[in-house]
Amino acid sequence: MKFHSIFLLILSFIVLSCNGQTSKNVKTIEAEAFAEKIAATPNPQILDVRTPEEFASDHIDNAKNVNWLSNDFVTNAEKFDKSKPVFVYCKSGGRSQKAAEKLNELGFTTIYQLEGGILKWDAAELSKPSNKIIGLSVQKYNKLLNSDKKVLINFYAEWCAPCKKMTPYILQMQKELADKVTIIRLNADENKTLLSEMKISELPTLLLYENKEVKWKHSGFISENDLRKQLQ
Repeated sequence: MKFHSIFLLILSFIVLSCNGQTSKNVKTIEAEAFAEKIAATPNPQILDVRTPEEFASDHIDNAKNVNWLSNDFVTNAEKFDKSKPVFVYCKSGGRSQKAAEKLNELGFTTIYQLEGGILKWDAAELSKPSNKIIGLSVQKYNKLLNSDKKVLINFYAEWCAPCKKMTPYILQMQKELADKVTIIRLNADENKTLLSEMKISELPTLLLYENKEVKWKHSGFISENDLRKQLQ
């Protein structure tokens, strides 16, 4: 009986580990809560772990750029106060999760990670409003939908792992299905105004239009077979 209890305890630990449970020092919270925590913290330490190019295009006020993909991430992170809360975010959450775990290993005691990254932050309308249009305007986007055929819009990003997996067969479908479906790929980083206006907070995102109306929408990875079924 005692052996059985120990076995169950070990099994539970393995399951939790496999499910990607993070340290108790790392708390992943939604955009609104993230903003509230920042506002309630004197001189908050905010780490934007995206690339310098991404950071330059837009970032949360008072954030510091500590690029997770750079070789000096640890060196730069060590400059912050480990005894005080640190707020971490990236574009959609992938890099910030890895960065948060590394910060935990380095001895940071309270780490808040922005769930869904700055995409969720923008979707929650927490970014400062801007009159500057980055990429296509909504009006030009709507013109793309003027077609007698179905139109599939694919929002993607070069850094997005699921997007990279899907790219080869989406490009192939662009050629194979050209007589039935117009497939248009839009780089999310180059069309930030659209993402904000359309409340797109996950990548990849696919929208299938027919007569300018959305007939199907999907966020996240989708296999080639399942995508082809939607385009039949």
